[in-house]
Amino acid sequence: MIILGIDPGIAIVGYGVIEYKNGKFRTIAMGSIETPAGLDVEDRLEMVYDDMCEIIDTYQPDEMAIEELFFNTNQKTAIAVAEARGVILLSARKKRLKISEYTPLQVKQSVVGYGRAEKKQIIALVKMILGLDTAHAPKLDDTADALALAICHAHCGGSRIQDFYNQKKKKLL
Repeated sequence: MIILGIDPGIAIVGYGVIEYKNGKFRTIAMGSIETPAGLDVEDRLEMVYDDMCEIIDTYQPDEMAIEELFFNTNQKTAIAVAEARGVILLSARKKRLKISEYTPLQVKQSVVGYGRAEKKQIIALVKMILGLDTAHAPKLDDTADALALAICHAHCGGSRIQDFYNQKKKKLL
């Protein structure tokens, strides 16, 4: 299975594409979509949408794992990130990808084994799990988070617990 992990944002969208087959991981691609701060939000959203469609077309993932939105103290930033997340979800839906959502706590528990893990612990475990040396390690926290989301999905995406969680969430909406 090829999994596209996404760490949503308006300034930086981290992505990681991995293959998970027979209990083994292979890194296919990783990087980020970056939008200039001076652009109107509509232009930034269009860039995110277009680049997401290109990533999906290029790597042909089977499924996408994306971080659930959580609200921080800056409401303006939260709204912009929510809008970017919306166009990311739209691009995946248009390309007929199965979409799974994970909280930061779920990702940390799945990858590190501890829900309050620090960023450096996540990066270290992502590098170890994927067999990445320093030259091939993620350059941005957002990219490491995206790879962690893909790993999390590989570990628990097909589980009945995750299916139950996704169904319960849909009923609440």
